[in-house]
Amino acid sequence: MRLKNFGRCILLISFLLTLSCCDYLDIVPDNIATVDHAFNNRTEAERYLYGCFSFLPAFANPSSNPALLGGDEVWYIELSDRRLWPIALGEQGTNDPFANYWSSMQSGANLRGGKALFTALSDCNIFLENIHKPYDLDDFERNRWIGEVKFLKAFYHFWLFRMYGPIPLISENLPTSATAGEVQRYREPVDEVVGYIVSLLDEAAAALPLAIEDVMREMGRPTQVTALALKAQVLTYAASPLFNGNADYADYADSRGIRLFPQAYSVEKWEKAAVALKAAIDTAIVAKHRLYDFRTSSTYASVLNEKTILAMQVRGAATERWNPEIIWGDSNTDVAFLQRSCTPFFTENQGGGSAGYKTWAPPLHVVEQFYTKNGLPIEEDKEWEGIDPMGLRTATSNERWYIKQGFQTINLHFDREARFYGSIFFDGGTFYGNSRVSNDNTTNKDYMWVTELKLGTVGGMIGSLDRYSSTSYICKKPIHYLTSVPDNGSSYSSYRYAFPIIRLADLYLMYAEALNECGGETPGSEVYEYIDMVRARTGLPGVVESWSDYAIDAKKSKPLTKDGMREIIRRERLNELAFEGIRFWDLRRWKLAEEYMNKPIRGLNIWGRTAEEYYQITELFQLKFEKKDYFWPVKVSTLMNNQNTLQSPGW
Repeated sequence: MRLKNFGRCILLISFLLTLSCCDYLDIVPDNIATVDHAFNNRTEAERYLYGCFSFLPAFANPSSNPALLGGDEVWYIELSDRRLWPIALGEQGTNDPFANYWSSMQSGANLRGGKALFTALSDCNIFLENIHKPYDLDDFERNRWIGEVKFLKAFYHFWLFRMYGPIPLISENLPTSATAGEVQRYREPVDEVVGYIVSLLDEAAAALPLAIEDVMREMGRPTQVTALALKAQVLTYAASPLFNGNADYADYADSRGIRLFPQAYSVEKWEKAAVALKAAIDTAIVAKHRLYDFRTSSTYASVLNEKTILAMQVRGAATERWNPEIIWGDSNTDVAFLQRSCTPFFTENQGGGSAGYKTWAPPLHVVEQFYTKNGLPIEEDKEWEGIDPMGLRTATSNERWYIKQGFQTINLHFDREARFYGSIFFDGGTFYGNSRVSNDNTTNKDYMWVTELKLGTVGGMIGSLDRYSSTSYICKKPIHYLTSVPDNGSSYSSYRYAFPIIRLADLYLMYAEALNECGGETPGSEVYEYIDMVRARTGLPGVVESWSDYAIDAKKSKPLTKDGMREIIRRERLNELAFEGIRFWDLRRWKLAEEYMNKPIRGLNIWGRTAEEYYQITELFQLKFEKKDYFWPVKVSTLMNNQNTLQSPGW
């Protein structure tokens, strides 16, 4: 049984979800007879289980997941459908919030990109209260389903917590006799919310299988590893600066006088996160999870150059279907739109229809953030001292696997780490894939595709003016190498993969972060061990070695201090997990969004025809991020109906 997103199309489920058409928390079941029928037997109960899963956000869909377009990692142009890009544009508001996951309305409305997660929690409670009833459901399967729904219940609480901070806890549904006052729930303090989510995940992990055995039908369902990984992620968020001793919210209290944010910083929270992360990692290894390796995953790796393989490591880790690094992935969301939005035109015949939208555009600050080939930031690499990143340079034969031989482009595109070349299209850059997978430029310097993005070129600003790369860069990483567009047409064949929600590299880097935060002023060896494993996968030296051998004098000792390693680990996460919806939340939990997202969005001059015109830095938009933007606003009408719910801080 592979879980599908049946939504509300199943008649029984639609009956079960008609709990309310009011825009406030309604968690009182008034459909007892229907509920009894839904749990009459195994088949009906399974349908209800599908309904509980149907509330999961579409992680790869930019109309559902605000982390894809709502921040500063991708700049978007599509006039006909802006999806959740307006969040990045500063258009969020209280009358009709974008990505409204608080609402409990039962209509078929889009909810501005959200889903009614409080309704989802009510449905999960109904399931748990009634799953003992089916006469033909054996205990083994019943216990697994209970574990899955507890996992979902924990995740829905976490999704809301990450967006709104303190939230009401829907531990159980209220009885039908509940008064209007009882229905109006309060937000609960951060520590209580986190403790409740963690307790649910502990219970879920005990009931879930270690790994999925029926991979053809059940991949995507939660496992013990998934539950432990989510628990570790929750505790890492709780230990982070946004929630751990954040004085900005010292006065955020409800009518009961309860302060909702803890004010005392607690290193013990980092210690708990570290313990949970190590448990999740150890269990993942037992379940045969490991870092992805393109060498063993692709039948073509044996004929490819090492540089091509290294660039494919991080791209494959994110896009290879159910590769062993994926702890939890979204297999229900179609990734075709995401891949198409990242695809440029490679031939003149691909310049129309739906061949490539090329709208998924990284700003210049993301291009600059990736490391040099020596494994450290450009501004800290002594080999880059005195080099103008915007100066012109011509690619040689030794560089033909990443840049077209003889092509003139800027220094910024040379001598960068393999993750840069696996993640970003740039003018003159090569592309492995699109039906050319049995070879690269090892024997023929012109075998791989090349993107030329200047105006008037094949990949440049031709075609529809409502779809183009606003920065002259395009994300490469989300495209699977088997996804293709024919040379002489505009049809699009999308390789379907499970969009990564949590992968093992994410856990490794969170573990290094937690160890660094709860350790002494000098990082322990384990901090380096876990970050270096991630770096080694793409050919980078260890952190200490990189800074010792290649850093400018003022930065050589950076990895030897807690503060220096904190900065390194954060930069490592931004590079390794780029374009996977992680940066959006990391910048918030680190309390760095105000620093990063009050800068201009910069790109190259997309209208330039000559190199001198094209390689000019232009400012496209001035970002504005206020303190209130760390959390989502609650819709005004919700607050009018529930006097006990506080508006989010600053709104």
